[in-house]
This record gives sequence, structure tokens and C-alpha cells, in this order.
Amino acid sequence: MKNVLEKLVMNSRKAIDDGIYDITETLPKSEIDLEESIKNNVHASLITEIKFSSPAEGNIRQISDPLQIADSMISGGAKALSILTQPYLFNGSPEYFIKIRKNVKLPLLMKDIMIDKSQIDAAKKMGADYFLLIQALFDNGFVNEIDELIDYGHKNGLKILLESHTKTEFDNALKTDADIIGINNRNLDTLEINLETTKQILENFHKSKIILSESGIKSTKDIKFLRDCGADAFLIGTSIMKNPDIQNSVSKLVNAI
Repeated sequence: MKNVLEKLVMNSRKAIDDGIYDITETLPKSEIDLEESIKNNVHASLITEIKFSSPAEGNIRQISDPLQIADSMISGGAKALSILTQPYLFNGSPEYFIKIRKNVKLPLLMKDIMIDKSQIDAAKKMGADYFLLIQALFDNGFVNEIDELIDYGHKNGLKILLESHTKTEFDNALKTDADIIGINNRNLDTLEINLETTKQILENFHKSKIILSESGIKSTKDIKFLRDCGADAFLIGTSIMKNPDIQNSVSKLVNAI
């Protein structure tokens, strides 16, 4: 696990040093409350992800107009969009985020390996509603002061998705003031995916925050299984980005419930 985390952190430090997060524009965030949107949705609440590659999958989709992809996802019924801004390993870009923010009213998640306040400053300037923090980075000592970063985000009008991979990380995440808790079904040691991760972590869990299940979600059957486990919403990227018909792919998953 530590090798994977170290690689992610090193890439973020390089991106910071390279000025990737030096944003000159200031854009407004969405006026839509994502948490309320999830609570009131009678169908499956999807946060669909725009990413062209990842360390685990390699190239996922040929790089193309991110706004066109965003429009297809929204037409399919997505409740929010997750946009990769990490250029190394993920082929993401703040430019993609800015282009989508200027044209989309839905809440947006800045999906990156967040390790520094300068990235949170960038999220605010780009009009992000949420940014990602990864509990494992703090639990393994790669980043310090998780509460400080969460507090800094809140003071800047941003909300936080805090991602966990294990029961211990999940329990630690619940002790923070993060707004949404994610459960990533990918094992960071093996990079293998198992949807049973969400089930095991949520056993005997008394709902206190919105729970988002992430990674490996491909079918309506997966959505129904994870919903029965206690997940409130679903972050889906790879299976949708690999589908030639993005709108139809999203629509089918949304209507699983």
C-alpha cells in the first residue's frame, strides 16, 4: 500500500511544483445542494467521473472534449460530476474542470490527490463544490493534520469527500468533520476490486453521514447490491468512460433503483 500512496503523493508534489494548480480565474460553485439531492432522489444517485486514465487501468478512453462527456453524463441523470485534475498518472487537468464548470450547473468534485492547501485554493477558484481527501494518506503518515485541511476547506466554502479503503480508515473518517464518507472497493495493496468491501465496512453501521461507494461498479446488479449494503450514492468512472454510449450507460445505472 505504501508504495502506491508514495507514488500518488510524489505526483501531486510534482504537479504543485510545476504550477498545475496556479489558477488565475475565479468561478462560482453550484447552487445545488448535493447531499439534499441524494437524500431526495428516488433513483440511484450517481457521481459520474471524467477520467481518461488511471494507475490501475492504464488508458481508459481516448482524450476527447470533456464538456461533451459531461453533457452526456448529465443527460443520463448524473447528480454530480467528478473531474480528475491530476495530470500525471490520470491524464487530468484543471483546464478540463474549468471548462466544465463554466457550462454546468451540477455540483462538481475536484478529484485529485490532495496534500496541500494550495490545491484547496485551486478548488475554490475553479468553482468546485467538493474535493477529495484520502484517509490512508493521513493514517500512513504521508500527509499531516487531516482536520486542518478539512477545516480549511470548510472555511473556504468547500465540502469534503473523505475516502476510506478499510474498516479502520472508515472509523477514523467518521471521527472527522468530512461531509461525505467514501468507501473505495479497491484494495491498495493488490489494486484488486471487491464490492464486498462496502458490505463488510457497513455491517452494523448506524447511519450518520452520507455514504458513497466507489470503484468497480459496472451494472444495475452492482447498484442494487451496494444500496442493500447501505450505500447512499455511487461514484462511477471507468465502466462509464469505457462505454461508447455514455448517456445510455449512465441512464441504465440511474434507473437501477
